[in-house]
Amino acid sequence: MNIVVMVIVGVGLWSGIGGAQQQAPCYFIFGDSLADSGNNNNLWSYAKANYLPYGIDYPQGPTGRFSNGKTLVDVVAELLGLNGYIRPYSRVIDRDIFYGVNYASAGAGIRDETGQHLGSRTSFRGQVQNHIRTVSYMVNLVRDWNRTAGYLNRCIYSIGLGSEDYLNNYFLPRIYSSSTQYSSDQYANLLIQQYAQYLRVLYGYGARKMVLFGIAPIGCSPYALAQNSPDGITCVERINSPIQLFNTRLRSMVDELNTQLRNARFTYVNVYGIVQNIRTNPSPLGFRVINAGCCRAGGNNGQYTCVALQPPCSNRNEVLFWDAYHLSEAANTIIGRRAYNAPSTSDAYPIDINSLVRI
Repeated sequence: MNIVVMVIVGVGLWSGIGGAQQQAPCYFIFGDSLADSGNNNNLWSYAKANYLPYGIDYPQGPTGRFSNGKTLVDVVAELLGLNGYIRPYSRVIDRDIFYGVNYASAGAGIRDETGQHLGSRTSFRGQVQNHIRTVSYMVNLVRDWNRTAGYLNRCIYSIGLGSEDYLNNYFLPRIYSSSTQYSSDQYANLLIQQYAQYLRVLYGYGARKMVLFGIAPIGCSPYALAQNSPDGITCVERINSPIQLFNTRLRSMVDELNTQLRNARFTYVNVYGIVQNIRTNPSPLGFRVINAGCCRAGGNNGQYTCVALQPPCSNRNEVLFWDAYHLSEAANTIIGRRAYNAPSTSDAYPIDINSLVRI
């Protein structure tokens, strides 16, 4: 480690080096498999995507991203004008921490036990702890908390958790007891309470501009449709209803935290609504297949992920889903663009990411 180089890099970023188009000094990412960019690669876990056909359309090939190409947070990073994608925490090198870190881990949930049947993963708690280590390292280098905090105040924080707490917890009653302990209403409240606690910790370590991505309609995923849809295309309401409860509370939490936390700027992205909008009118957006994944599913955990080395579909820009659960790059691009430049508050509330970076 070269401390002198690190300080110079840090000061350079403080001064705005990175190009006129760069809209935020750094971008920190917290999440699950929808945002993981390789943090699980070296873990003992079934939740991995570091093999083909994952990454077939990504410049670097398979990296651990659960997509044929870019994830949603990759799209947002591009729109923020960041030069290159944010490195995963497992592979971050010294100079990168001033640019941002991706802490997301496939299988991770708001609750610590979520996804434990898949093996190792870093829960939201663990991701926040990793971020605290990152901030502490930054402070040690800069030797000035106020200057470090002022820098972090201008960064964008992306948080997208909760999906796994349903998919790999609440909806698996044979493994987890949460669905017998809590009603769907109680479970949503419990998740939101824990979620808010971790957001307050991030706030205490300098986070001010936070983008909260809601949960997509899991009941419309190819896996759910194949298992429970009467016609293979109608979404499973039994699965979607609890998720809508969570999303409604997440949106309300944005208002509460914006009121309670001084200078905080939280915004909510309605991923559920955007995906449903695509499903309702797919053709004008270029989609032809909305109820089946592009790759053959059955790899790793045997349910949602691609079978290794099996050729995927050729019309990858026309499919909504890449595997049995995760969205394609084409879908991620639309969601990312609507999160960044929202046509209405039904997509991003109370403001979009473009407005957030300008505050």
